[in-house]
Amino acid sequence: MRWQAITERGIRIHHRTYDHDLLGPYRGQDSEVAARAGKWEVHINPHDVRQIWVRLPDGELAEIPWIHREHAHHPFNDRTWQYLQTITSRRTDHDQYEADLAEALDQLMRRARTGHATSTEQHLITRAAPARTSLLAQRTPDSPQYPDQASDETVPETDDDSLDDLDDTWMSHRTRTRTPVRTTARRTSRIPGTGCMTPKRRP
Repeated sequence: MRWQAITERGIRIHHRTYDHDLLGPYRGQDSEVAARAGKWEVHINPHDVRQIWVRLPDGELAEIPWIHREHAHHPFNDRTWQYLQTITSRRTDHDQYEADLAEALDQLMRRARTGHATSTEQHLITRAAPARTSLLAQRTPDSPQYPDQASDETVPETDDDSLDDLDDTWMSHRTRTRTPVRTTARRTSRIPGTGCMTPKRRP
C-alpha cells in the first residue's frame, strides 16, 4: 500500500501513469485522510502492475488501468519495468519516455513469444508469470489477471524503482465485488489476487 496524489493526469508511479474517468471528480483534490496530507490510498499487485486500486470516498477500491495497458497482454512486474529502463533511452519528456517504455515492453513480449528473448529477459518474464494459470483461463481476455498470492508491506511514496507491496494486515474473507463500472475499471472491497477483504475506511 502507498499514498499518492490524484493529479490532472491521473496517478503516476515509477514512470507509469494510471488514469480513468472514475478519477474525474477527485483530480487535484485531497482525500479525507488528513494524516496522509490528503493523499489517496493506493494498492498495487507487485506481480501485475498493469493496474492499481484506489480507495475512493465510498470506501470501495476502484481499479484504475495503466494508460498503455494495450501494450501489455500479459502480467509484468517492476523488475521487468526496471530492466526496460536500462535498455530505453531516457527522455526529458516524461510522456514520451513512458510511451517509449511501453513500446519496449511490447517488443520484449514479442521477442519472448517468438523465442528471441535473451536468457535474462526470459527469466524476467517467467518470474512475472502467475503461479497458477487455471484460474486465469476462466477470465475473459479483457479481464484483469491477478496472481493468487501477494505478501507485501507499506512502502514510502517515491519515484525510485522499488517494488510496491500490499499490506499484510488485511482480514481474510470470501470474495465480494460490485458490478464493474466499466470494462477497464471496477470497484471492489477486495484486494485482487489475495482473497482478502480490506475494511472500508471510515470518514
